[in-house]
Amino acid sequence: MAPLRWIADVVEAQRGHLFPWVPVCFALGIALYFRLPAEPALPALIGCGAGVLLAAVAGWWLGPRAAPLLLCGALVLAGICVASVRAHMVAGPVLGVRYYGPVEGRIVVIDRSASDAVRLTLDRVVLERTSPDRTPLRVRVSLHGDQGWIDPVPGMRIMMTAHLSPPSGPTEPGGFDFQRMAWFDRLGAVGYTRTPVLGVAPAQDGAAGLWVHRLRMAISRAVQSALPGEAGAFAAAITTGDRSGMGQDTLEALRGSNLAHLLAISGLHMGLLTGFVFAALRLAMVLVPYVALHWPVKKLAAAGALAAGVFYYLLSGGNVATERALIMISAMLVAVMLDRRAITLRAVAIAAMVVLCLRPETLLEPGFQMSFAATTALVAVFGALRDLKRWKPPRWARPVVAVVISSAVAGLATAPVAAAHFNRVSDYGLIANLLAVPVMGTLVMPMAVLAAVLWPLGLAPVALTLMRPGLDWILSVAHRVADLPGATTPVVAPGPWVLPVLALGALWLILWQGRARLAGLAPMAAAFVLWSQAQRPPLLISDTGGLVGVMTDTGRALSKPRGEGFVALSWLENDGDAAEQADAFARPAIQAGLFDLDGQSVLHVTGRDAALRAAEGCRTASLVIVPADAAGTGPCVMINEKRLRETGALAVYPEAGVLRLVGARDGARRLWSQ
Repeated sequence: MAPLRWIADVVEAQRGHLFPWVPVCFALGIALYFRLPAEPALPALIGCGAGVLLAAVAGWWLGPRAAPLLLCGALVLAGICVASVRAHMVAGPVLGVRYYGPVEGRIVVIDRSASDAVRLTLDRVVLERTSPDRTPLRVRVSLHGDQGWIDPVPGMRIMMTAHLSPPSGPTEPGGFDFQRMAWFDRLGAVGYTRTPVLGVAPAQDGAAGLWVHRLRMAISRAVQSALPGEAGAFAAAITTGDRSGMGQDTLEALRGSNLAHLLAISGLHMGLLTGFVFAALRLAMVLVPYVALHWPVKKLAAAGALAAGVFYYLLSGGNVATERALIMISAMLVAVMLDRRAITLRAVAIAAMVVLCLRPETLLEPGFQMSFAATTALVAVFGALRDLKRWKPPRWARPVVAVVISSAVAGLATAPVAAAHFNRVSDYGLIANLLAVPVMGTLVMPMAVLAAVLWPLGLAPVALTLMRPGLDWILSVAHRVADLPGATTPVVAPGPWVLPVLALGALWLILWQGRARLAGLAPMAAAFVLWSQAQRPPLLISDTGGLVGVMTDTGRALSKPRGEGFVALSWLENDGDAAEQADAFARPAIQAGLFDLDGQSVLHVTGRDAALRAAEGCRTASLVIVPADAAGTGPCVMINEKRLRETGALAVYPEAGVLRLVGARDGARRLWSQ
């Protein structure tokens, strides 16, 4: 019992600083749910719910010294329950086989794919020869070919002939799971069409929720009409969230310069907009003596800023990133109205809990991780500087110092997360942010607010014209920085435990009180050591069997120069390899489909007679990969279409003369992978 008493004493010493740990414990439960190999059964969920109640009762019975530990356990169990309930709430039919034929539905989302094609998400879907109970709730279709004669509008009902397929699984074991993301987005099928899209019925004004989206698109078109070119597309993206007008070159430049976060309407945009509205309203009311003396000016300005934030949230499409930002800003502005300190770790914790309760799946998304990593680090650093009496720069220098510190802190806090998810580091990202973010805050966002105010008077183009120099400057910085030699450094994908260990260490360093907080440096250092030792699979096989990649001294060699480009790009990025697919194909490792893997021969056969050649090759090769239902006699291990349907993408590891195969879906029995 002595260790338990010691733990209780340590926790007791932190009383008054424990609330920010609430979302941490809750997030641990959500993470455990998503790491489970099988979906929890109903009795297990009932047991979790009972455990929450028992922990609460035990905490009340044992007293305040044991309550924090029991509360943390209850929150972990609650996180498992909430994530499971959410997964069942969004359940919907998933297309079981590939489909080609008529597709009819109502447009609910318009965006662009990675290949720059217009992409439509449809609901109220009708598929030929498919019963309603087996028809996906939503499908997403990319438009290829000449579609210039149709102007898609949210709410419009359309018809097309399209290729659809179920959402694909991870491109490799442990990789990004698109099936899981599609499940929570209620996407039951994805595909494309090369035939003209026909309008069946116009958008209905009474369609619930879609009028906001139509307003967004109307404002986006008006902004791009007033500001032609990339500047107008950029302005539309940061005001309405519509990126469909932006070219791939500009998007790539923003990513390479670490300025892509300016496109995501999140904390920066919401903070700049509400901060400007708060300051403007407060100044306007202070200028009226009676109002300044008799009205609660600060609280009224906070209420007005909150209203502006809600309007901006609706206008931007209400995506998850904007939702997080609105919740965080709302917590801070409500604190102002209640005469509490606005910027605290408690406000961040409240926002995190609200987001995780509403959408627990966002815990796994880079947007959630980067947003809260940056916010938590900024609040902690500026809180420490506020309490540091010696840190008082001259008044004229404080805005500049604040911008430099905030850019550096946010960049350092989000860099590991961005590198882990996107497999590259922007070497000059801090410079780009120092040059672009101040312009964003002092010129672009204020002019955006002014344009909204002047819109009913028909004078919005005046404000948009004043905004253009700032937009051109930011885009110029992005292109110049991205074009610098060595602007980005490829990074190998970390193992599954790196980010969780790193996050827990950083949270301990920030949230714990006293010298013991320095203990958080140990897991952070351990996480970076694990990352530096990350090993990539010697051989990868796509879930179709049509593409294989073997690791060589010069990087991964691929079996074909074109086709399955997304899989090839994902493999190379996770390797920390900046090569193109064609360059990886040119690496001399795979000759006529035959190559060596640690002394064992591997044969990859494709084409019309693939099954026959696979059967023959099985007599001499140790491993035969064929994208067909083939069988062979001999000592080989056969990887065919039937096996890949069960395992998904495969990673192969040679160990002591034996080939160990790990599948992306090995043993996984989750709602989204069945």
